[in-house]
Amino acid sequence: MRIDVLGAVRALRDDGSPVDLGGPRHREVLARLVAAEGRMVTTDTLVDDLWADPPARAVGALRTFVAALRRALEPDRPPRDPPRIIVTEGPGYALRLPREDVDVHRFQDTLARARRNPDAAGDLGTVLADWRGPAYADVTGSPWAQRERTRLEELRLEGTELRARILLDSGEGAELVAGLGAHVAEHPWREPAWELLARALHRAGRRADALATLRRARTMLVDQLGLDPGPDLQRLEKDILNGAGPPEDARTVWTGPGVRLGPRTTVDLARTLALAGGDALVRSRRDRLAAVRAAERTGDLALTARIIAAYDVPAVWSRADDPEQSRAVVAAAERTLTGLGPDGPDDLRARLLATVAVESRSADLSATELKRAQQAACQAEELARDLADPALLAFALNGVFLQSFTRPGLAEERDRTGAEILDLATRHELPNFAVLGRLVRLQSASALGDLDAAATHAEAAEQLSAATEAPLVSVLTCWFRARATAARSTEPGGPTAATAAAHYRAAEGALRAAGMPGLHRGLFPLALLGLRLLHDRPAPTEPHLDWGPYRPWTEPLVLLAQGRGEQARAALAAVPESPRDHMQEAMWCLTARAAVRLDERGIAAHAGAALRHARAEHAGAASGMLTLGPVARYLAEAEACARAG
Repeated sequence: MRIDVLGAVRALRDDGSPVDLGGPRHREVLARLVAAEGRMVTTDTLVDDLWADPPARAVGALRTFVAALRRALEPDRPPRDPPRIIVTEGPGYALRLPREDVDVHRFQDTLARARRNPDAAGDLGTVLADWRGPAYADVTGSPWAQRERTRLEELRLEGTELRARILLDSGEGAELVAGLGAHVAEHPWREPAWELLARALHRAGRRADALATLRRARTMLVDQLGLDPGPDLQRLEKDILNGAGPPEDARTVWTGPGVRLGPRTTVDLARTLALAGGDALVRSRRDRLAAVRAAERTGDLALTARIIAAYDVPAVWSRADDPEQSRAVVAAAERTLTGLGPDGPDDLRARLLATVAVESRSADLSATELKRAQQAACQAEELARDLADPALLAFALNGVFLQSFTRPGLAEERDRTGAEILDLATRHELPNFAVLGRLVRLQSASALGDLDAAATHAEAAEQLSAATEAPLVSVLTCWFRARATAARSTEPGGPTAATAAAHYRAAEGALRAAGMPGLHRGLFPLALLGLRLLHDRPAPTEPHLDWGPYRPWTEPLVLLAQGRGEQARAALAAVPESPRDHMQEAMWCLTARAAVRLDERGIAAHAGAALRHARAEHAGAASGMLTLGPVARYLAEAEACARAG
């Protein structure tokens, strides 16, 4: 099965024959699920997107459309078998197809690869050829579809220019003249398109035509916009006049549709993109590091310090999405600090120290690195308080928060830090840090089992995120609500464990595309394990579950659930100390539970000692995203096991 939306919405069977999808509403439902990229779309959202003024029986009509689509897409599915393509998930529906079987997903993934790896230019040309017209061309009058069309059209133009730039940079591209000429004619305000056309003409040996193209661009910009050509156009014109060719094999920082930016502009753009999540977040981190390296090459310490420090993007998770990249940023910050020396400007030193603290995520550090990061956090906070700079202090406190996982049981301390960040951000209009303060307090309240307070912070964070355009917030709050449902599933009259699992699955769908692998990997299986432990059931053993960084601590319980006691005992003996991160209480509780089940009294005593200060907290709940239940329960078991010896 293949679904195409880059043009009119259609579905094709494996043999290429078309699927009769039904009427316009049926196709719009399918299109809206495609646009969600595998995430669950609630029934309420679908109704609001389909009808400006929903009729009284809108939900019933929606269910009819979904049922018809399921019959069309899976005509041979037995009546009692669950659907595999359009699935019911939590309070809504989700499309379950491999991304390579949906043209828009294939296009976006290929574009993302091409940004990172110029060798993907050939694949990019293939997916650009898949466009049959405007995206969702036959879904008219729907605001959601218009927003997607606009977004995807910008990506198509970016892809066209990126492919041309890669080919020209590699010494090819003379054959691009006709296509780029049409591209410029259709989009005359895209300055990078003029540059690419001129380069292609020059590559084809048409030097005079290349110069004429650059002069037409200059005339249009000056006469119609009152703007001089940018430095790239000016530089190219000078190079051609001097008889030099365009630079070959020149890999540039890719920060947008055909734009080469200097380090200051690049890091400003990266900082903005980071808040958008998904591919934009991945790009922003990459571009930020490229800007740092470009600044270092200038040899200007003050410039390098400002470039490194300008990326003051709030961070709420104690495990890096890209540890290697984070280490590179930390190393650059430390080199710059050394170069500035202890007498360097206090504001630059404070920002560099805060950067070291924020980028040195505690889960990824050795003991020596952790100590250095904690010292950096303390020094940054002290300098920021002396300077009385609210924005700098908020950033420094972000580092203090991320370095506050030195042992289990510190939720109250983190809540005080979150409260100060929130107060600073509210009084001094720092909306992104206000979101951070709310999320820190949500996590702390969750850790302490105060679900009402956590829910209040979740709602406030969502309201702030609407103004700050931070879609990642709703991903985190969706997980919190799943965590709350799991906790309530143990109460009389509460939701069932199956309902809680469905909420976790829906939250997982949203997280999958959020661009945060340091958070994403292993979280869903760990949430399911926690749910099973809440209900005194064995660990899940499905082979496809990716336990990610949590495997060493979960493996003994998984092996026990498979009846492999001796292997479980060996795995328990190999379990390392828990990393100092959001999940440390959870990892110690898993170790305690396995030790009790295997009657390993020494390990039970060790886990109990580690958990003693976290007695009032809930395991895993410091994440705000899942729970294994009260730490006190695991602690009591561990202490009883240890005493039995």
